[in-house]
Amino acid sequence: MRLSFFRKIGKISCGRKKFPCRPVLRVKGVRNMTSCGTDEEIQRIVTVYSTMLLRLACTRLSSTADAEDAVQETFLKLLTTAPVFRDAGHEKAWLIRTTLHRASDIRRKAEKRNVPLDAVLEYAAPEPECELRNAVRSLPEKYSTVLHLHYYEGYSMKEIGTLLGLPAATVGTRLARGRERLRQMLKEEA
Repeated sequence: MRLSFFRKIGKISCGRKKFPCRPVLRVKGVRNMTSCGTDEEIQRIVTVYSTMLLRLACTRLSSTADAEDAVQETFLKLLTTAPVFRDAGHEKAWLIRTTLHRASDIRRKAEKRNVPLDAVLEYAAPEPECELRNAVRSLPEKYSTVLHLHYYEGYSMKEIGTLLGLPAATVGTRLARGRERLRQMLKEEA
Protein backbone atom coordinates (compact mmCIF):
# COMPACT_ATOMS: atom_id res chain seq x y z
CA MET A 1 0.00 0.00 0.00
CA ARG A 2 2.78 2.41 0.89
CA LEU A 3 4.49 1.85 -2.44
CA SER A 4 1.26 2.20 -4.38
CA PHE A 5 0.81 5.66 -2.85
CA PHE A 6 4.03 6.87 -4.40
CA ARG A 7 3.29 5.07 -7.67
CA LYS A 8 -0.16 6.70 -7.82
CA ILE A 9 1.29 10.22 -7.50
CA GLY A 10 3.64 9.27 -10.30
CA LYS A 11 4.46 12.79 -11.53
CA ILE A 12 7.44 13.41 -9.27
CA SER A 13 10.62 14.78 -10.80
CA CYS A 14 13.71 15.80 -8.92
CA GLY A 15 15.71 18.21 -10.99
CA ARG A 16 18.14 16.45 -13.36
CA LYS A 17 18.57 13.21 -11.44
CA LYS A 18 15.67 10.85 -10.92
CA PHE A 19 15.93 9.67 -7.29
CA PRO A 20 19.49 9.62 -5.84
CA CYS A 21 19.74 13.38 -5.24
CA ARG A 22 16.58 15.29 -4.32
CA PRO A 23 17.31 19.01 -4.33
CA VAL A 24 13.70 19.94 -5.14
CA LEU A 25 10.52 17.89 -4.99
CA ARG A 26 8.12 18.78 -7.78
CA VAL A 27 4.62 17.38 -7.94
CA LYS A 28 2.49 18.42 -10.88
CA GLY A 29 0.08 21.13 -9.75
CA VAL A 30 1.85 21.66 -6.41
CA ARG A 31 4.19 24.43 -5.40
CA ASN A 32 7.87 23.47 -5.16
CA MET A 33 9.11 22.28 -1.78
CA THR A 34 12.73 21.97 -0.80
CA SER A 35 13.63 18.54 0.49
CA CYS A 36 15.17 19.81 3.72
CA GLY A 37 13.42 17.14 5.77
CA THR A 38 10.35 17.08 3.53
CA ASP A 39 10.94 13.68 1.95
CA GLU A 40 11.88 12.17 5.29
CA GLU A 41 8.89 13.76 7.00
CA ILE A 42 6.46 12.51 4.35
CA GLN A 43 7.98 9.05 4.52
CA ARG A 44 7.66 9.06 8.31
CA ILE A 45 3.99 10.10 8.17
CA VAL A 46 3.16 7.45 5.56
CA THR A 47 5.01 4.75 7.51
CA VAL A 48 3.49 5.63 10.87
CA TYR A 49 -0.12 6.31 9.89
CA SER A 50 -0.94 4.43 6.67
CA THR A 51 -2.01 1.15 8.32
CA MET A 52 -4.21 2.87 10.90
CA LEU A 53 -5.81 5.15 8.30
CA LEU A 54 -6.47 2.18 5.99
CA ARG A 55 -8.26 0.29 8.78
CA LEU A 56 -10.26 3.41 9.57
CA ALA A 57 -11.26 3.92 5.92
CA CYS A 58 -12.29 0.24 5.72
CA THR A 59 -14.90 0.90 8.42
CA ARG A 60 -16.66 3.34 6.10
CA LEU A 61 -16.08 1.64 2.75
CA SER A 62 -16.92 -1.87 1.60
CA SER A 63 -13.99 -2.16 -0.80
CA THR A 64 -10.35 -2.30 0.22
CA ALA A 65 -9.41 -0.58 -3.04
CA ASP A 66 -11.70 2.35 -2.23
CA ALA A 67 -10.23 2.53 1.27
CA GLU A 68 -6.71 2.64 -0.20
CA ASP A 69 -7.82 5.45 -2.52
CA ALA A 70 -9.18 7.43 0.44
CA VAL A 71 -5.88 7.07 2.31
CA GLN A 72 -3.82 7.94 -0.76
CA GLU A 73 -5.91 11.05 -1.39
CA THR A 74 -5.45 12.03 2.25
CA PHE A 75 -1.67 11.86 1.84
CA LEU A 76 -1.93 13.77 -1.43
CA LYS A 77 -3.93 16.48 0.33
CA LEU A 78 -1.23 16.57 2.98
CA LEU A 79 1.33 17.22 0.23
CA THR A 80 -0.71 19.84 -1.58
CA THR A 81 -1.97 21.87 1.39
CA ALA A 82 1.11 21.50 3.64
CA PRO A 83 -0.76 22.22 6.90
CA VAL A 84 1.17 23.31 9.98
CA PHE A 85 0.63 21.05 12.99
CA ARG A 86 1.01 22.10 16.63
CA ASP A 87 2.10 18.64 17.74
CA ALA A 88 1.87 14.93 16.87
CA GLY A 89 -1.68 14.73 18.25
CA HIS A 90 -2.85 17.52 15.98
CA GLU A 91 -1.15 15.84 13.01
CA LYS A 92 -2.88 12.52 13.76
CA ALA A 93 -6.27 14.18 14.31
CA TRP A 94 -5.98 16.01 10.97
CA LEU A 95 -5.11 12.78 9.14
CA ILE A 96 -8.01 10.90 10.78
CA ARG A 97 -10.55 13.63 10.05
CA THR A 98 -9.38 14.02 6.46
CA THR A 99 -9.50 10.25 5.86
CA LEU A 100 -13.01 9.99 7.31
CA HIS A 101 -14.24 12.88 5.16
CA ARG A 102 -12.66 11.45 2.02
CA ALA A 103 -14.07 7.97 2.72
CA SER A 104 -17.53 9.49 3.16
CA ASP A 105 -17.14 11.35 -0.15
CA ILE A 106 -16.15 8.14 -1.94
CA ARG A 107 -19.07 6.23 -0.43
CA ARG A 108 -21.52 8.99 -1.38
CA LYS A 109 -20.29 8.95 -4.99
CA ALA A 110 -20.53 5.15 -5.10
CA GLU A 111 -24.14 5.27 -3.90
CA LYS A 112 -25.04 7.60 -6.78
CA ARG A 113 -23.65 5.23 -9.41
CA ASN A 114 -25.98 2.61 -10.80
CA VAL A 115 -23.89 -0.30 -12.02
CA PRO A 116 -25.38 -3.64 -13.08
CA LEU A 117 -24.63 -6.39 -10.56
CA ASP A 118 -23.18 -8.69 -13.25
CA ALA A 119 -20.53 -6.09 -14.16
CA VAL A 120 -19.49 -5.66 -10.54
CA LEU A 121 -19.16 -9.40 -9.90
CA GLU A 122 -16.83 -9.86 -12.88
CA TYR A 123 -14.26 -7.40 -11.52
CA ALA A 124 -14.67 -7.91 -7.79
CA ALA A 125 -11.57 -9.30 -6.12
CA PRO A 126 -12.19 -11.80 -3.35
CA GLU A 127 -11.64 -10.20 0.04
CA PRO A 128 -11.31 -12.04 3.32
CA GLU A 129 -14.67 -12.04 5.06
CA CYS A 130 -14.96 -11.32 8.74
CA GLU A 131 -18.37 -11.53 10.37
CA LEU A 132 -17.60 -8.90 13.00
CA ARG A 133 -15.97 -6.53 10.52
CA ASN A 134 -18.97 -6.73 8.20
CA ALA A 135 -21.34 -6.23 11.12
CA VAL A 136 -19.48 -3.12 12.29
CA ARG A 137 -19.37 -1.84 8.71
CA SER A 138 -23.13 -2.26 8.32
CA LEU A 139 -23.84 -0.07 11.36
CA PRO A 140 -24.70 3.58 10.76
CA GLU A 141 -21.62 5.71 10.21
CA LYS A 142 -21.83 7.55 13.53
CA TYR A 143 -21.64 4.25 15.44
CA SER A 144 -19.09 2.43 13.30
CA THR A 145 -16.58 5.31 13.42
CA VAL A 146 -16.75 5.62 17.20
CA LEU A 147 -16.54 1.84 17.70
CA HIS A 148 -13.50 1.59 15.43
CA LEU A 149 -11.64 4.46 17.06
CA HIS A 150 -12.34 3.12 20.55
CA TYR A 151 -11.75 -0.62 20.10
CA TYR A 152 -9.31 -0.84 17.19
CA GLU A 153 -7.27 2.34 17.68
CA GLY A 154 -7.47 2.52 21.48
CA TYR A 155 -8.76 6.08 21.87
CA SER A 156 -10.62 7.14 25.00
CA MET A 157 -14.06 8.72 24.78
CA LYS A 158 -12.59 12.14 25.50
CA GLU A 159 -9.98 11.75 22.74
CA ILE A 160 -12.61 10.58 20.24
CA GLY A 161 -14.74 13.57 21.16
CA THR A 162 -11.82 15.88 20.46
CA LEU A 163 -11.04 14.18 17.13
CA LEU A 164 -14.64 14.27 15.90
CA GLY A 165 -15.68 17.55 17.51
CA LEU A 166 -18.26 15.91 19.80
CA PRO A 167 -18.86 16.03 23.56
CA ALA A 168 -17.49 13.00 25.44
CA ALA A 169 -21.02 12.17 26.63
CA THR A 170 -22.21 11.91 23.01
CA VAL A 171 -19.31 9.60 22.22
CA GLY A 172 -20.24 7.41 25.20
CA THR A 173 -23.86 7.27 24.06
CA ARG A 174 -22.84 6.32 20.53
CA LEU A 175 -20.52 3.63 21.87
CA ALA A 176 -23.29 2.13 24.00
CA ARG A 177 -25.88 2.27 21.21
CA GLY A 178 -23.40 0.92 18.67
CA ARG A 179 -22.50 -2.01 20.94
CA GLU A 180 -26.17 -2.77 21.50
CA ARG A 181 -26.97 -2.69 17.77
CA LEU A 182 -23.95 -4.86 17.07
CA ARG A 183 -25.02 -7.34 19.75
CA GLN A 184 -28.54 -7.54 18.26
CA MET A 185 -27.21 -7.99 14.71
CA LEU A 186 -24.90 -10.83 15.76
CA LYS A 187 -27.68 -12.56 17.73
CA GLU A 188 -29.98 -12.44 14.69
CA GLU A 189 -27.31 -13.99 12.48
CA ALA A 190 -26.57 -16.79 14.95
